[in-house]
Amino acid sequence: MNIVKEEAKKLIDKLPDNVTWDDIMYELYVKKKIAEGLKAAEEGRVVSHEDAKKRLLSK
Repeated sequence: MNIVKEEAKKLIDKLPDNVTWDDIMYELYVKKKIAEGLKAAEEGRVVSHEDAKKRLLSK
């Protein structure tokens, strides 16, 4: 079985019985975004805190 599908099933199984579709979608979205962030960090696609601050303050 695909690892993404397995992870999604585990995540859903951990949610309470009264979960809504919106709750499930939110949890999957957050998990996806965290995974993307960790991958970016592993690949060195990150910006230092100082650089981020400069970018935000220059606008």
